[in-house]
Amino acid sequence: MTQGPISQTIAKTFAPPVMEARRWLNGVDFPPERPLLNLSQAAPVDPPPAALRDAMIAAVKEDDSHIYGPVLGLPTLRAEIAEQWSALYGGEITAQQVAITSGCNQAFCAVISTIASAGDAVILPTPWYFNHKMWLDTAGIEARALPCGEGMLPDPETARALIDDKVKAIVLVTPNNPTGAEYPRGLIEAFMEIAKEHGLALIVDETYRDFHSQSGAPHDLFASHEWPDNLIHLYSFSKVFRLTGHRVGAVIGSTDRLAEVEKFLDSVAICPNQIGQKAALFGLQNLSQWVAEQRAEILNRRAICEAGFADLEGWKLLGSGAYFAYVEHPFDIPSDEIAKLLVQQQSLLILPGTMFQPIGPDGKAEKQLRIAFANADKDGLKEMFKRLKAFRP
Repeated sequence: MTQGPISQTIAKTFAPPVMEARRWLNGVDFPPERPLLNLSQAAPVDPPPAALRDAMIAAVKEDDSHIYGPVLGLPTLRAEIAEQWSALYGGEITAQQVAITSGCNQAFCAVISTIASAGDAVILPTPWYFNHKMWLDTAGIEARALPCGEGMLPDPETARALIDDKVKAIVLVTPNNPTGAEYPRGLIEAFMEIAKEHGLALIVDETYRDFHSQSGAPHDLFASHEWPDNLIHLYSFSKVFRLTGHRVGAVIGSTDRLAEVEKFLDSVAICPNQIGQKAALFGLQNLSQWVAEQRAEILNRRAICEAGFADLEGWKLLGSGAYFAYVEHPFDIPSDEIAKLLVQQQSLLILPGTMFQPIGPDGKAEKQLRIAFANADKDGLKEMFKRLKAFRP
């Protein structure tokens, strides 16, 4: 069968990792006593709370939920984010510096499209969030790898050495996907100083901020009146309010930046989902106590994972936080093969490190695995450790 031309950049972009992992399940029979335990995707498996679903039902009945809205999002939601974020971070953010997007992935794509062109470069700490790498590949932009060190933290001085005329931005994800690492306040500020020094954009993706182990603002970047010159903040409502299917994210940046973002959004989706936006607004205004309870539960699961890996012989916990445990396995087999064997032998679906970083001579990618522990309760995590202990490739 023949087909027309295929873009070379899209052809060279790797297949969606979560979808690839799901294909490993094809043809595998999971015994009743050992059902599939899916810890591959960083997304809530439960629906939003009842109060939020009721608010969404009410939104469906409103006439303006079914027509195009403003490209940069509902004014009420933009204003609420500006007010709450200003209070949290101790800075001054206006509604005009907030844009709503169809999920945080779209926020990243939109922002990158205003910063870099084909042939430019963006610094990504590795292990990286694979959708960030996929978009850069699709756009013909170099993902310049910044290997993380102890504690899965990137080093500012190593990043500085990677900067040349092609580099347009540095991307930080904290708490991190895939490693769970929470970047210390001073580390984030050090990267901001580098961005200022070299005239770069510093993109800080805080999708998992609501599950940070420390209360309050994770950094002081917004406290400076100069923050719009370099800082671009990304956020997602998918995890905090379980709105993954409704695709609501946000960008905070300068008004000039958002004028360029608007061009991208209008040509891609025109406007974000109206019902999803109204749900996010309801959540921000009414669900703070519920969010606190969910955070406490996720932190409890993190503690269970940390204790479990401390007792699991041969395995090493490299990083943990938010939804994730990032681990090193003890076997002389690449992690992509280990992941497939775990499906077949232990009914356990997790992702290999080869999906999160380049395969190089150091062999790190082949030794590492990401576990999305937030998608299992206490009993599920107990079962996971039982299966990992029994696993023999």
